[in-house]
This record gives sequence, C-alpha cells and structure tokens, in this order.
Amino acid sequence: MDRIDGLAHYRARFFGMHSVGLDDASGGASGANPVAYLDGNSLGRPTLASVQRITEFLTGAWGTRLIRGWDEEWMELPLRIGDDLGRAALGAASGQVWVGDSTTVMLYKLARAAVDSRSDRTEIVLDTDNFPTDRYVLEGIAAERGLTLRWIRPDHSGGVTTEQVQDAVGPQTALVLLSHVAYRSGFLADVRGITRVAHDAGALVLWDLCHSAGSVPIELDLWGVDLAVGCTYKYLNGGPGSPAFGYVRSDLQEVLAQPIQGWMGTQDIFEMGPGYRPAAGIRRFMSGTPAIVGMLAMQDTIAMIAEAGIEEVRAKSVGLTEFAISLVDEWLAPMGVTVASPREQTHRGGHVTIDHPDMRQVTATLWAHEVIPDFRAPDGLRIGLSPLSTSYVETYEGVAAIRDVLRGILLGRSGLLEP
Repeated sequence: MDRIDGLAHYRARFFGMHSVGLDDASGGASGANPVAYLDGNSLGRPTLASVQRITEFLTGAWGTRLIRGWDEEWMELPLRIGDDLGRAALGAASGQVWVGDSTTVMLYKLARAAVDSRSDRTEIVLDTDNFPTDRYVLEGIAAERGLTLRWIRPDHSGGVTTEQVQDAVGPQTALVLLSHVAYRSGFLADVRGITRVAHDAGALVLWDLCHSAGSVPIELDLWGVDLAVGCTYKYLNGGPGSPAFGYVRSDLQEVLAQPIQGWMGTQDIFEMGPGYRPAAGIRRFMSGTPAIVGMLAMQDTIAMIAEAGIEEVRAKSVGLTEFAISLVDEWLAPMGVTVASPREQTHRGGHVTIDHPDMRQVTATLWAHEVIPDFRAPDGLRIGLSPLSTSYVETYEGVAAIRDVLRGILLGRSGLLEP
C-alpha cells in the first residue's frame, strides 16, 4: 500500500522521516522517534523545511534585520499566510483569512461579533459534544449578553446532523457554532446543508475547522459560510501553540464589529490616535502584535498541500482510516473494542476513535513504548492519521501494538498472564 501511495514521498520531508525507506517495517523508528505516531490530529510532526526556516529566521530576518523586519515582511505576514491557506485548503478567495490569536481568542472574537450583530435575537445553538473551549467560550458570551444556549445532543459515535439543526434553530437564533469534524468521534458534518438551514432562520454560523483544515476539502466561499476558525498545529504542522486562523466572509467584514480592539486592527497602525478606527477589510479583525515566530512553520505544510492537492490528501486520509478500521475489526473487535466513529467514509474526518473500558491504561502503556495515540474520556482511544506524514506500515504497527497491549491487560486480569 505504501509503494502505490502517490503521496508517500512527502513523508521524507518531515523531521525524523527522511532516512526511512518504504521497506522499513518499523514504521520509521530511529532513536527517540516513535514506532508509530498516531496523534497527528492533535500535534503534527515538524517538517525539515520548517526546521531550516526557523533557524534561518533567528539568524537572518530577526538576527540581522531586527526591527526593520516589520516593514519588510512581518506586518503583512498574517494576511499573506491567510491567503495562501485559503487557496490551498479552505476554498476562500483572498482577503478573507488571517492568522491571529489562539483558537480560543479567535472563537470569542467572531462569536461575540456575530451575536452583537443580531442584537434582536436571544439564542445560540451549539452541541454538547463539541470541544470544551467552544462550549466554554459560548457559555461566557451568553452570560455577558444575557443569551440562552440551545443544546443539540449528538450520537456518541456520530455528530450533529442537518435535521437536528433544523429542529433547534428559530426566529430567536443569533448564532450556530459547530465543528466541521467532531473532535471525539471524527464525524464529518454537512457544512453546506447546515449553513443553509441556519441562514433560512436568519442566523449566522461559525464553523470550527480545527480537525478538518489540511485533511478534509473545505469550500468556505462555495458553501456560503459566514465565519470560521481553525488551529494550525494539527494537520498544518505549525508547532505547539501556533496561532489560529480566522475567516470572515467578505460581505460581513464591514458589518461585524470585532470586540477586542487593538492597534493592529486600526486604519493607520502608527498614527497612535486618540480613538479606535477599524481598518478596512480583514485586517480589522486583528488585535495585538502577531506571533511571527509562531506562524513560520505552517507555511511549509500549506505549500505541500497546495502542491499535492487537498483532494489527494483527502483520498490518502480515507485510505488510512479505512485500513485502520479494517485492522480494528479483525484484531480488536474480538476483545470487545467498538468503533466509535462513522464507518461511512463520507461521514468521517481524518481520525478514528475506538472504545474499550481499558483504553486509558492502554494509551499510557503505549506511550511508554513509543507508540503514540491519544485518549479521550470516558473510554476512547483516538487514532489520528496525518496523510502527508503517516504511512500504512506505521498504521499497521500502531494498531498491532494496541492489540498486543490490550490482550496483555485482559490476559493478566484473567490470571493467564502477568500484566
């Protein structure tokens, strides 16, 4: 499978992978490098190009150009990277995407701007299984603005459906906030259908793209999306805590008032005037000084996605998750493991969650032996497969390790084997 994979050569562009051939049955283990890295949906591997880029930035652009770097490149970098990302992975025309603050802050800015623009409405629609930050941010905004939260309760192994949104929205709905790919189950939501339903009710929609950007094709302009936010340290390989991106549809940019007014979002940044005057276009949604160092690495993966094509990336992602599920069915289902993700590939993003009461212990044991999935309470182990850096051999070795550790735990409990 690795030999016929049209994207297999990209694996050599990641740190620790460049010396690994397709015949290496270890999945790329060398030194401290994991036997199998199954957590690319939480933190992607660094690219070799990014190692070089950051090193050269420290000694060059920052080290020698110093403050002049702002005039020469840095001031426009959040907008330039935003445009590149929009073209490569988001289906967004230029002038609508920027790289800014953390995902949490970006969610707050756009959600607060949205509800303030619908001041005659009193409700926000969200779901109980969304990532905690999304829920917590909206709880805070609802408390600030005296709004009511209307909760959708998705299926454990699924996600929010168009029909559920249809039942939840109404004339009082100001905003709908949902994730394109559910962080726990990997369910792939119908962005276009749900956005249409929300618009029919007169509401705005804010999509969380954290688990889809760089793995699943996205067409924000075509789908009529209002607002979107996504992180850059998962499939975009921006590094730990790299800043998030935001999308505001062009016709809404002059309508929405962003709530965190800072000097980077003003008409004349260096006027230092007595009052806040928002810049034209997407820059008005910037607040403070951009994290330039933090946004360097994502450029190299964005370029790879543009080169490979997001449709090809998605095809590899589907192949990897289908392969993982087939191994789970053969090896793990007889031990009581269930697949807690959609089995239909058109309803599934780039990761697979499997449930068993012992998965917390399984995950801890695997980490100690250089196999790295992650755990999500109460019983879920997530297998995150990053299409540009994960091989089929690595996937095989990873699921085999899950099988062996779980088997040891169950046999040890039965007294047939020392745990």
